[in-house]
Amino acid sequence: MSEEQLKAFIAKVQADTSLQEQLKAEGADVVAIAKAAGFTITTEDLNSHRQNLTDDELEGVAGGTASGGCDTSMFCY
Repeated sequence: MSEEQLKAFIAKVQADTSLQEQLKAEGADVVAIAKAAGFTITTEDLNSHRQNLTDDELEGVAGGTASGGCDTSMFCY
């Protein structure tokens, strides 16, 4: 997966409330959700690219705010 794929997935999530709700669910499988949305993302990809994402991208993935928290998959809420 390229950084562009990850950023494209994040952009899609930011614009799609259905994806946001799926990612907010307890135990959400980010890789499976991304795959269902047409993206090929692995857990390793998420972990290796996490440090390259801006705070705004991380916060916006699931409609989160800086006062929220991050789950183990890298997405903040």
